[in-house]
Amino acid sequence: MTALNSTDLRSQISVPRNERLIVALDVADAAEARALVEQLGDSVQFYKVGMELFMAGGYFELIDWLGARGKKVFVDLKFFDVPETVRSAIRALAKRNVAFATIHGNQAIMEAAGKEKGNLKVLAVTALTSLDRGDLDDLGFNCDIEQLVLSRARRALEAGCDGIISSGLEAPLIRQELGPRIMVVTPGIRPVENRVEDDQKRTVDVAQAFRNGADYIVMGRPIRGAADPKAAAEAVQASIATVFTQ
Repeated sequence: MTALNSTDLRSQISVPRNERLIVALDVADAAEARALVEQLGDSVQFYKVGMELFMAGGYFELIDWLGARGKKVFVDLKFFDVPETVRSAIRALAKRNVAFATIHGNQAIMEAAGKEKGNLKVLAVTALTSLDRGDLDDLGFNCDIEQLVLSRARRALEAGCDGIISSGLEAPLIRQELGPRIMVVTPGIRPVENRVEDDQKRTVDVAQAFRNGADYIVMGRPIRGAADPKAAAEAVQASIATVFTQ
């Protein structure tokens, strides 16, 4: 862990540096996911499995397969239902070899998840990185994005969640207001140069995300779509090494 001063927003949690990169396995099926994991080898230790794979089948078999290879797993299904249903889903998931899981929704939903999480780290979604100010206006959120994210972060912490999913643009405010008490996982990571146009709007690069206060980053397309995915992952790990010494 890197020693911090009062103005340093870098993560204070103690975690192996190579686990700070989470690669999103947003691919068509479990066979493609396994092939990518094998291609990436020891360059990646942590993987996110989401809705696309869930609908393709073989979801929990893939989770077990990853665990058997010593990989950590982040289940990104954004549970959003009546509190009792979310409680039951988190209770069942906590029995599996899963490190992180995402939830959505109001205070009662977050509290229900917080009560059943066990050793599972529950992360509340704040505002998706594919949304901008115009999108929030369309959804009826008549407030500043930063204030919305900060409000949801405070409520998640009060509800017993371990962390939040947040853009790296809002991470500094969260760190300044809530300090190291809440885990920040940041998606929407894009390279500074040769950025492919896609649906991500509120983005930062690797080093900026961590200097802004992220504990972990989630990357998918910039690695999966690279000519050499393993080399791309290794380059990300090298960027992380410029922020954290170990």
